[in-house]
Amino acid sequence: MSRRVVRQSKFRHVFGQAAKADQAYEDIRVSKVTWDSAFCAVNPKFLAIIVEAGGGGAFIVLPLAKTGRVDKNYPLVTGHTGPVLDIDWCPHNDNVIASASDDTTVMVWQIPDYTPVRNITEPVITLEGHSKRVGILCWHPTARNVLLSAGGDNVIIIWNVGTGEALLSLDDIHPDVIHSVCWNSNGSLLATTCKDKTLRIIDPRKSQVVAERARPHEGARPLRAVFTADGKLLSTGFSRMSERQLALWDPNNFEEPVALQEMDTSNGVLLPFYDHDSSIVYLCGKGDSSIRYFEITDEPPFVHYLNTFSSKEPQRGMGFMPKRGLDVSKCEIARFYKLHERKCEPIVMTVPRKSDLFQDDLYPDTPGPEPALEADEWLSGQDAEPVLISLKEGYIPPKHRELRITKRNILDVRPPAGPRRSQSSSEAPLSQQHTLETLLEEIKALRERVQAQEERITALENMLCELVDGTD
Repeated sequence: MSRRVVRQSKFRHVFGQAAKADQAYEDIRVSKVTWDSAFCAVNPKFLAIIVEAGGGGAFIVLPLAKTGRVDKNYPLVTGHTGPVLDIDWCPHNDNVIASASDDTTVMVWQIPDYTPVRNITEPVITLEGHSKRVGILCWHPTARNVLLSAGGDNVIIIWNVGTGEALLSLDDIHPDVIHSVCWNSNGSLLATTCKDKTLRIIDPRKSQVVAERARPHEGARPLRAVFTADGKLLSTGFSRMSERQLALWDPNNFEEPVALQEMDTSNGVLLPFYDHDSSIVYLCGKGDSSIRYFEITDEPPFVHYLNTFSSKEPQRGMGFMPKRGLDVSKCEIARFYKLHERKCEPIVMTVPRKSDLFQDDLYPDTPGPEPALEADEWLSGQDAEPVLISLKEGYIPPKHRELRITKRNILDVRPPAGPRRSQSSSEAPLSQQHTLETLLEEIKALRERVQAQEERITALENMLCELVDGTD
């Protein structure tokens, strides 16, 4: 009988731990909409959760430090006329979030660093182009202000949020409802899964399918797919016997999976969260009470089961913190925000280490908040890897940055010549006039904001005077 050799890996002992009760966010009415999205988005500054709302759709945005019980009158982000189905933070601006809704629109919001006094109802921009509900959002990983949306009309639209224009529309690739969309690490390719049971890799700028695999999982339930760091694909789905599966694919050879892991029999769609820095994939099923995690390597069997974090309560959704938002002093390699029916609970994944020093083997340089490309550069065919930052000194989020919108002049109806639109001399007065109008609008909005702050200060001063008078 041969002795089993234990595989060497620094992630073999990763363990999950739920935060203490006072670190959770209580009294949040999490949305009950039937939709297979995460319902939660998080970045180093804010936590956003889709919530129940009468007469439309809403989500709540909380500063990460605002733990404990959330006031029932806490301001929401409201503006959609139908339920919100997906939310996603901009990777290049921690104050900008996009929301997709049943009302067919995508809205992009600027979240202030201070707690607003009333609901935020005015988005920075509304993107209208889908004819049915929009259920998937995904920001481009390296290009500034590039946002992808996918709707029930089987169309993927890639937007330039900075101008409000649709850069690309992929409307004849998917014959049925799109279940998931994911960019690769430099944003040159998309991986999509669809109700027609096909996994596709798409070059969006050429509007063509580069590779596809019909029925990567035999079961009837929805598939999900994410790119790995080296360009392979991880897919989650179901076997013919309704067993949940995780498969690793090489896009250059879609005939057979590189590896296939079968797990349990359950109805919940597995949401894969992949960490490019550690090559660990975390699988969270809606309705499950556990998070399974696997390490992906170059050596057989390629997909290595690490462990399962289990708890008593089922999860309604899950947020995944970007690497720059983690506490490197505690060897945190992942942090999840688990949604319950009425609360959100952080779950921390840690590698046990005795030393308090910075563990550079756990924290390679990771994508930072600076974009590598402008939207028009990406559209013209350029690609760039993410701009990396070191976490050795910890990460401090930059202060509030305004999202500037420069809409194309609607008076000029001539079609754009090619992807990059050059401005003729005859258009110059119109564009200058538009810039002037934009500046005047910005000044007016700032004045209103200052006035609101002054009114708030006056009210607080009056309260202070009343309290002083009362103590006398």
